Amino acid sequence: MRFHKLGFTAVVSAALVSLFALQAQAAQWQKIAAGAGESVELDLSRVVGTDNGRVEAWSRLVLKKAVGDAESGTAYNAVEVLNSYDCGGKRYAAVKRLYLDNEKVLKVEPIYGDREQTATAGMDATLLKEVCRHRPVAAASPAKAGEKKGAEPLVESKDAKFSVMHAEFVTDGKSATGKPVKEKVSDKVAEKTIDKPSDAAKTEPPKRMIDLPKIDKSQVEKPTDTKPGEKVADKPADKAADKVVEKGATRSASLDVLNNVDKRTRELTLATSGPRRVARKPATKAAEPALAHAEIHWAYEGDGAPANWAKLDEKNALCATGKRQSPIDIGDSIKVDLEGIRFDYKPTLFRIEDNGHTIQVTPAEGNTIKVMGRTYELKQLHFHRPSEEKVGGKRFDMVVHLVHKDDDGNIAVVAVLLEKGEQEQAVIQTLWNNMPLEVGQSLSPSTPIDLNKLLPADRAYYTYMGSLTTPPCSEGVLWMVFKQPVTVTQEQVSVFSRLYRNNARPIQPGFGRLVKESR
Repeated sequence: MRFHKLGFTAVVSAALVSLFALQAQAAQWQKIAAGAGESVELDLSRVVGTDNGRVEAWSRLVLKKAVGDAESGTAYNAVEVLNSYDCGGKRYAAVKRLYLDNEKVLKVEPIYGDREQTATAGMDATLLKEVCRHRPVAAASPAKAGEKKGAEPLVESKDAKFSVMHAEFVTDGKSATGKPVKEKVSDKVAEKTIDKPSDAAKTEPPKRMIDLPKIDKSQVEKPTDTKPGEKVADKPADKAADKVVEKGATRSASLDVLNNVDKRTRELTLATSGPRRVARKPATKAAEPALAHAEIHWAYEGDGAPANWAKLDEKNALCATGKRQSPIDIGDSIKVDLEGIRFDYKPTLFRIEDNGHTIQVTPAEGNTIKVMGRTYELKQLHFHRPSEEKVGGKRFDMVVHLVHKDDDGNIAVVAVLLEKGEQEQAVIQTLWNNMPLEVGQSLSPSTPIDLNKLLPADRAYYTYMGSLTTPPCSEGVLWMVFKQPVTVTQEQVSVFSRLYRNNARPIQPGFGRLVKESR
C-alpha cells in the first residue's frame, strides 16, 4: 500500500469492535478480482440504498500476507472501506475505512473530507458496476429513454487491475466492518508544487481504487519554494479548473510483483495502487483547432498528450515553438574539462507526495550545489519512467531529476539515470516506503534521507541548455546529466511503474545545440 501517516485512531472502543464483529457474521463476501497475493471482495449483504438515491457498499482488500504497521506495532491482513456510489453518474466517495486482523478491528482511519471521484476504468469501475448491479430496487434511478433497466453483468477486463482500495480499504479475509465514525481531517494538500494538474473535465484518468482527492499543482519540473513543515496557503483555482474532473497518467502494472514480496512497505505500496486511464469526451467543434484547456488537463497520453500541450493553454506555447526544449537525445557532444559539480547535501527531512504526474520529494532547506560560479538550492526531486533523456539513442529504466534554483530564479536540473540491477537503491527504497496513500496527499516522515547516496560514484556529466519537460516548457534551464547510471532493482522499478507506467515527454529536436561532456 502506498502510505500516508494519517494519525490513525489507535484505540477502537470495545463496543465498536463488538458491533463490527456482529455485522461480520452476516457478511456475504463475493470475490470481484484476485491476484497472487491479494483479492478484492464486495459484501452483498451491505449494499444499501440511501434517501438521496445513492448506494452505499462495503468492499475489502484481503492480503495473503499480513502487513505490519510500524506506528502501532500490529499487523493487519484486511482493509475494508465503505463507499457511497452514484450509479447514474458513475461516481463514488469514500465514507469510512478500517484495518483488521481477521475479525479484529485494529484501526479506524479518517477520510479526507467529501471527495467524490469518477469511476470510469479499472477496479473502481468494476466495483461500481457490481455494486449498482446489486443495488436495492428503491435506490435504482429511473431508466433513461432507450436504456435497458437491468444493470450490466460484471465483466472482467484488462482494465480491472488492482488499484486496490487506496487507503479507503481495510482488508481482511473474513473480517467484517460496520460503520466506523467518520473523522474530519483538514486537507493540507493544496500546495505550491511542481506539477500543476488542471484536471480535465472530459479526460479522466482511472484512479486507484479508493479515494483520490483532486489537486491543483504546479509544473513537475518547476521548483517550489515551500519546505517540509511550512503551512502553504491554498492556491486559487482557475475558473477553467472548475470544469475539470481529474488529471491522469495511466496506471498499470502486473500483479506478479506481489508474489514474493515480504517487506511491509513494498506490500503496502503494491496493495493499494492501481490503474488510472483518461476518460475521453467527444470534442466539440467550438474547441477546434485548439483543445480547450478548461476541459483537458495536460498528461502523457490521450487528448492531454505532449503533442497537444501547447493547445491546452496559451502559456504553453513554448512546448510547440521552443528551440531549446528538453529532453534531448545526447549524442553529438564535445569532450572538455568540465568543472565538477560541488554538492553540499546533508541528511535531511523531506515531504513526499503523489501529485498526479509523478512522485515528488521536497527536502528541507540547506541542500545546495555550486557550478559555473553559481549556487543553486535544491527545491525538489521527482521521477520519470522511462528516462526522459536518451544517451546515444538509449533510454534508461528510470531517471530522477533534482531541481535546483538560484537567488535570481535560474533553474539547474541534475539528472541521475536509473538502471535495473541486483543492488537495491537505499534512498529510493526509503522514499517508496513512505509513499502517500492517495494522489494529492503528502507525508512528512520522521526518517531523514541522505541524497549524497543517490548520486553515482563517478560524477562526470553531460551539460546543455534546455527547458522544463512539463508545461509551460519554460526554457533557459541548465541541464547536467550524469554519465554513470545508478542501480535500482526490478522491484523498485515495478513499484513506480504500477503508479506511472509512462510519464516521460518524447525526445525534442536539438536544433544544433551545443552539448558538452566531461572527459
